[in-house]
Amino acid sequence: MRRGSRGFATVRDQRGFTYIGLLATIVLIGYFLAVAGQVVATSAQRERETELLFIGHEYRNAIGRFFRQNHRYPLTLEELVKADDNTPLPAHFLRRLYRDPMTRDTDWELIPAPGSGFMGVHSVSTKEPIKQAGFDDEDFGFDGADSYTKWTFIFDPNASLQRTQAAGGGLPPKH
Repeated sequence: MRRGSRGFATVRDQRGFTYIGLLATIVLIGYFLAVAGQVVATSAQRERETELLFIGHEYRNAIGRFFRQNHRYPLTLEELVKADDNTPLPAHFLRRLYRDPMTRDTDWELIPAPGSGFMGVHSVSTKEPIKQAGFDDEDFGFDGADSYTKWTFIFDPNASLQRTQAAGGGLPPKH
């Protein structure tokens, strides 16, 4: 009698099924690793977006403090960091220059102010944001932006005054 003639698969036949099973397992593991990698990349981009919003607000606020103290816009980013000894209250407006979380460099694009200096900053990254809605009131115009360059962090003294008055923090009306 020959081996395997009783209806049982031979060892040689079983090797083919084991090989196919192993290949299927490797394909599934590869697929799940790719999905996990995408989730991690998306999560990292969301964290960088949150950091960009925080840093952008810091720059906007520093420009505002500089403007209120010096009655002009800053000419360079470095002017926000160094203490000005010529003012009655020497102060720096930022502790340090922040890196753009999207480019990981300090290559911010400066938004020119009327006259001279700059009134805001934005990232130079042309990557499309994940966040498309749900921004703070200060961040008007960010909804639906197709790149981070559209997230402009601008200090506008007129808009700041209007927001303060709308919130009830303005000066009382003159009689």
